[in-house]
Amino acid sequence: MAQDFAHGNYSYTQKNARKSGGRTPRDRARRELSQNFLVDRHAVGLVVKAARPSGLVLEPGAGEGVLTMALARAGATVVGYEIDPLLVAKLRARTKLKIVKGDFTAVRPPGEPFAVVGNIPYSITSKIVDWCLRAPELTSATLLTQVEYARKRSGDFGRWSLVTVGSWPWFSWELLGRIGRESFRPVPSVDSAILRIERRPEPLVDDGDAWQELVELGFSGVGGSLYASLNRHYDGVGAAFARAGIPRGTVVAFVHPDQWITLFTSLHR
Repeated sequence: MAQDFAHGNYSYTQKNARKSGGRTPRDRARRELSQNFLVDRHAVGLVVKAARPSGLVLEPGAGEGVLTMALARAGATVVGYEIDPLLVAKLRARTKLKIVKGDFTAVRPPGEPFAVVGNIPYSITSKIVDWCLRAPELTSATLLTQVEYARKRSGDFGRWSLVTVGSWPWFSWELLGRIGRESFRPVPSVDSAILRIERRPEPLVDDGDAWQELVELGFSGVGGSLYASLNRHYDGVGAAFARAGIPRGTVVAFVHPDQWITLFTSLHR
């Protein structure tokens, strides 16, 4: 059967692949760029439903454009970002959408309300999330991440991370569904999940610096426990723990973010 290969002569490509351990230059590039393309239409629909796209939407890692075009069909004004020049050229040729070549995390955030939606590279998940949390006009971020990352950040393990607690007064975190690894090509070694980060209409605290100081001290481990860490720097910690319903021996990771809000309110009266 005749075969059409986009990147040149098949026998030549295979010969070079054997010399390099079975991977073509294109395969190696995909591995280095952490490219696992979402190909399952049902999964794409789940992401779009979770994102509820409207207005300006930025998509980091546009890839082959499956999610990009689905977001546009849903009514969003999409700007796709892709670092792979071959994919950028293909997307620009196939669509009338704005596709920017370059590193999404190096881009200055828009000065108007916008959302982020994307099947993001696993290797830079934290970097993209940090970018989103720092963007003043971000309304929400709906991201396909490794399932373990989404569970950790959303509290699904029953534990809470510093990143989630630190941003809690401004953002909610929610795991909105699991996407199996078979929905991607190449197939990754782990499943993914839809993680939604949404900005609150109003912050839950009125002093961001004081909040960060409290949370960072609590997660520092100084004193050996959360209670001991805070008791060294604040008055009334015992009463604050009682109001929040936190036993004094509770490990910091098991304190719900809403309990942190109660602690903060009690200690900053």
